[in-house]
Amino acid sequence: MGRFPDKAWVEAFQARVNQDPELAVTGEKFDADIGVAFGDIRYVLCVRRGRIVSVIASPRFDVATRFSVRAPLDLWLKFISPDPPPLYHDIFAMIMRVPEFILEGDTLAAMQNARAFHRMMGLMQGVEARR
Repeated sequence: MGRFPDKAWVEAFQARVNQDPELAVTGEKFDADIGVAFGDIRYVLCVRRGRIVSVIASPRFDVATRFSVRAPLDLWLKFISPDPPPLYHDIFAMIMRVPEFILEGDTLAAMQNARAFHRMMGLMQGVEARR
């Protein structure tokens, strides 16, 4: 367990994703490098067949991603809280209804992998975090 969203926390999230039986099925064709920005803290999740095979912390500007999600840290804290408020309980609710939560890049690729992407992001909610 790490302090959200430090590298130890992201590694715990990675382990949870990689052990998830539902994602093993829904993510079989999910291959993408995904940017995730928690305020100023950025990562690239390298996803192959629905598994996060590597994590790049603080990627340089030349690290390409297929698509990215970004939001201020306080929005992410609402999302991972034990009882998220309305609109912050689900990644797609935030994308559609919370203006500061942004999906960018190849949004078609994100939607082509919507079920696996949704499951993967939802797994963040079960990762324990020190604050």
